[in-house]
Amino acid sequence: MCFVFINPRLANAASGGRIGGGSFQAPSAPRSQNYGGYGTGYRGAGIGFPFLLPIFGFGGGGIFGFLILMSIVGVIVNSFKNSSTFSSSTNNTLVSQTSNPAKVSLIQFQIGLLASAKEIQVKLRELASSSNTSTSSGLQRVLQDTTLSLLRKPELWVYSNIETGTVPFASAESTFNRISITERSKLQAEVTSNYSGQISTSTNIESNPGDSDPTNEYIAITILVATKKDLKLNNSANNELITEALRLIGSISSNDLIALEVIWQPEGEGETLREEELITQYPNLKHL
Repeated sequence: MCFVFINPRLANAASGGRIGGGSFQAPSAPRSQNYGGYGTGYRGAGIGFPFLLPIFGFGGGGIFGFLILMSIVGVIVNSFKNSSTFSSSTNNTLVSQTSNPAKVSLIQFQIGLLASAKEIQVKLRELASSSNTSTSSGLQRVLQDTTLSLLRKPELWVYSNIETGTVPFASAESTFNRISITERSKLQAEVTSNYSGQISTSTNIESNPGDSDPTNEYIAITILVATKKDLKLNNSANNELITEALRLIGSISSNDLIALEVIWQPEGEGETLREEELITQYPNLKHL
């Protein structure tokens, strides 16, 4: 398996926007229970490497697949490190964590739109200014409204890429954050931002928020989701499968939604994103 790393700074980055939030924080653990001599749980001595690997997997390539794989390897290594500690415990106490999912599904949906999709930029800007991103229901509204905006304009879809992976709950937050940082680093600046209830608008850069110049060629949108729901999404590049993927992503309930980020560029007046810049920054995009 070969991973190719492309520095997004090779292209002229445009400023962008960001909406999202969520929490991977585990609920308060219930009272410890004694299970006698049984060492259960994937961190215990009773279950080892052969049982871990088939449970978690990923689909896709590039940095997304690499980060998913590394998170799984990290959990497997930690399970071996901790197994001796658990097996030598004299009280064999296990804390129940049934309220946490054993694994978390990560989805990265990316789409390149014709620059005439100005109304989608306007919609995202409105969502950033009005959404309550500190609640699960507010994030679910952002996700649903974003996917609906895209579904209503299939004639503007030009490129797409869908990557999915499942990771252990213990490494889900760090993996999500690494993927998020990778995508945010493609932006020159975040002109519009609404994350976990914190809204900000930057004007101290060369371009200001507002309608993009007519010379824009493409708009890139990334939807990054962490969910308890195990969705099977096809990465083939055609409009029918993209439509189905958007419907499935948009239907994720607030109870199943753990974290969300919607990242787009350009966002500033007078900025452009040409085709060669789009392909350089998003090398896994496939032409529809």
